[in-house]
Amino acid sequence: MKIVVIGGSGLIGSKLVKNLRERGHDVLAASPSTGVNSITREGLAEAMDGADIVVDVANAPSWEDQAVLEFFQTSSRNLLAAEAAAGVRHHVALSIVGTERLPENGYFRAKVAQENLIKASGIPYSILRATQFFEFVGGIADSFTVGEELCVSPALIQPLASDDVVAALTDVVLAAPLNGTVEVAGPEAMPIDELIRRFLRATRDTRRVVPDVHARYYGAVLDDQSLTPGHNPRLGTIRFEDWLNQSMAQASR
Repeated sequence: MKIVVIGGSGLIGSKLVKNLRERGHDVLAASPSTGVNSITREGLAEAMDGADIVVDVANAPSWEDQAVLEFFQTSSRNLLAAEAAAGVRHHVALSIVGTERLPENGYFRAKVAQENLIKASGIPYSILRATQFFEFVGGIADSFTVGEELCVSPALIQPLASDDVVAALTDVVLAAPLNGTVEVAGPEAMPIDELIRRFLRATRDTRRVVPDVHARYYGAVLDDQSLTPGHNPRLGTIRFEDWLNQSMAQASR
């Protein structure tokens, strides 16, 4: 089975390509670096030739509100048109838990627009929404920084390891199209301020975390439902402390 992974050289894409190849599939890691560009359409028709499944895990190069919206809309329209012409039988996309609940966040608005294009395309599809990745916690911490303090929302978050995202995504890719959305989250929910305290302790960062219910997460004020999954999500198996310990051990080598 031929599977095209758009964004195949990124964090999730490269791991997904490896997983699928180990299962015996013909996988094309498609990205501008391999001559496939979903914005300019360079190499797109050739990549889709004979493809059974297309997986979109591409990320926008800019998070500025208008730029990220234009990226996901243009990329998705080009992909879906090329897939329709090639007779692709399953479109899979990675999205984010809570996209429709945080309209103040430009990136989330862009992902909603992407999801809507997929649903309207007529191509059988599956959307996997994931919570935030452990790998992004450092960047999340920095986004709350005010001087030497981090004013952090105490709202709940349920992050997970990228390896757990890829495991869930692999299963979705190889199953029949859902024509719907499923969620994957980490094994434990915790307040964001506590998550960041754990991360700072492990990385020996001396900045102080100050809980603030009004602190904005990339432009949005949060509550306990903003970034946590709904009923019956798939849960990852890797706990944050275990991931932290492994990451610190690797960094020290």
